[in-house]
Amino acid sequence: MTDAAQVRKVEIYDTTLRDGAQLEGISLTVDDKLRIAEQLDWLGVHFIEAGWPGSNPKDDEMFRRAATELKLDTSTLVAFGSTRRPKGKVDSDDTLRHLVEAGTSTVCIVGKCWDYHVTEALGTTLDEGVAMVADSIEFLRGNGLEVFFDAEHFFDGYRRTPEFSLRVLEAAVERGAIRLVLCDTNGGTLPDEVETTVRAVVTYFGADVGVAVHLHDDAGTGVANALAGVRGGAIQVQGTINGYGERTGNCNLTTIIPNLTLKMGIETIPADRLERLTPVAHHVAELVNMALNPQAAYVGESAFAHKAGLHTSAIKKRPDAYEHVPPDMVGNGTRFVVSELAGKSTILLKAEELGLELDGPQVNDVVDMLKRMEHEGYHFEVADASLELLMRRATGWEQPWFEVESFRVITDDHKVGHVDGVGDVTAAKPSVGGVSTEATIKVHVDGERTVATAEGNGPVNALDTALRRALGGRYPALDPVHLTDYKVRVLDTQKGTGAITRVLIDSTNGDRTWSTIGVSENIIEASWQALYDSLVYGLLLGEGAT
Repeated sequence: MTDAAQVRKVEIYDTTLRDGAQLEGISLTVDDKLRIAEQLDWLGVHFIEAGWPGSNPKDDEMFRRAATELKLDTSTLVAFGSTRRPKGKVDSDDTLRHLVEAGTSTVCIVGKCWDYHVTEALGTTLDEGVAMVADSIEFLRGNGLEVFFDAEHFFDGYRRTPEFSLRVLEAAVERGAIRLVLCDTNGGTLPDEVETTVRAVVTYFGADVGVAVHLHDDAGTGVANALAGVRGGAIQVQGTINGYGERTGNCNLTTIIPNLTLKMGIETIPADRLERLTPVAHHVAELVNMALNPQAAYVGESAFAHKAGLHTSAIKKRPDAYEHVPPDMVGNGTRFVVSELAGKSTILLKAEELGLELDGPQVNDVVDMLKRMEHEGYHFEVADASLELLMRRATGWEQPWFEVESFRVITDDHKVGHVDGVGDVTAAKPSVGGVSTEATIKVHVDGERTVATAEGNGPVNALDTALRRALGGRYPALDPVHLTDYKVRVLDTQKGTGAITRVLIDSTNGDRTWSTIGVSENIIEASWQALYDSLVYGLLLGEGAT
């Protein structure tokens, strides 16, 4: 019998490329999938579920290209599929054939473990439901494949008719499945039931087979359920990076892995790779084109951020007083967030973090400036790069790369009138050309005055392009810098179109990400402030402070 006291190692099975890709808003290309698989292998997960061969051309291409383009050092690629059809034959079943042809050593097939689904969803008998699982596993084993069995809706089925659910698992084990994956497909089971049920299954089968859990987060307990499953004796957890998945998502491996390793003393990924967790979480978020939740446990930008007051003054002396684990163990770091609540000690800690030396009067200037600017609408705790530039300027630093003399933005709405009836010209309708935006900027670079004009997809893009054109390629560090997000918030809506707006811009150079801010009654001016800071900060990273 395996129980929680004996489980000292848990396999990590990642299904980001299949189950995770079902999250609304995610659409992965094959190139995206290959790059994510490389990241997962670098992290050190044991299994990577790459997709469902035969279900769509994209997954077919994924397995075809993976054979030659994907070099895995630590992970095993897995193909996912389902059992044969009701009353079908395994040797003529396309799903099973595609699994064999996928070229992986391991496959995972899903089958019904809730009698309600067998009779109502499949419209067949319980005996046939069991035979579908048994026949499919036997066929795949006969083709030399290791088989994991995904027991779909297992917790719901076991709660209502445990005899049938266990009968399906028995058939899977008898025909050679090496993992029984207990699935909380609807995501509504709570941790105590997960632990009790997993322990019952582990006890029932003993050492004959390894038990795994596959959990969703519909009740907000996906991570807790995974830990409960391990306490019950599960030796494998299936989940996704950043909790991606259908509806509210799958259980989040970026939380489960450090909880198992650091909190429960259970081996998961190689110990020397745990520090890769935060970089992988952010890299995958970039590839799926969805901003990572800054409050995400362990890997979020705010996971170890401390804002003003008591915390920041105490954490310098004893970090463990306010951080549950050392951030660098998961590849993250301590951050001191500065706002209008900041005192002198917070500013000094932030300056030390940035490698800046501020004397007493400079610290006072920064504190006063922060309070004044945040009263005007700035919000520096979400604009780390603008804050650093502000603090550098307090030391007397001025960016040396260019000086802006002026800029101008022109937007033309090309319209063409049309005649309705005799002599009546109706409201103009937009022509095919639509709206165009042009920006002109005058800058001084190395004592030379340059004027550049550029068109763009809106004023921010036009200004960005015009400034880069004016700089004339002098600074290669700007080449990889690009905007990843642009957000506008109206601060005083009662003033209508005259309201003050706050613009936040997120940027990256491929290695680092940063945020900048602008505030003005003029949305273009606010956007320019944030864009200017973004490009200056990109130069600061690439060229260094001079």
